[in-house]
Amino acid sequence: MTPRTCCHHSAELTGWILPTATLALLPKCPACVAAYIALATGMGISISTASYLRTSLIIVSFSLLVLLATRRAIRWSTRRKPSAR
Repeated sequence: MTPRTCCHHSAELTGWILPTATLALLPKCPACVAAYIALATGMGISISTASYLRTSLIIVSFSLLVLLATRRAIRWSTRRKPSAR
C-alpha cells in the first residue's frame, strides 16, 4: 500500500466541488444563463441555446457526481471486504 499524498486529496476534493458548485450556482432561467454568458464573454446567445447549454451542464454535473459517488462506493466496499485466505 502506498500512502496517500496531499495532492490526491485535493484532486479528489476538486472533483466533488466543481460539479456541485455548478449545480448550486446554475440559474434556473435560461435567460439568466444567456445574460451571464453575455456579461462574461461579451457575446450574446439565444434563449434556446442557453436552454440547451443549461440542460447539458445539469446532465454533465449530475453524471460526474454519480460517477464520483460510484467510485467512492467501490473503493469503500473493496476496502471493507475481508481477505479470502
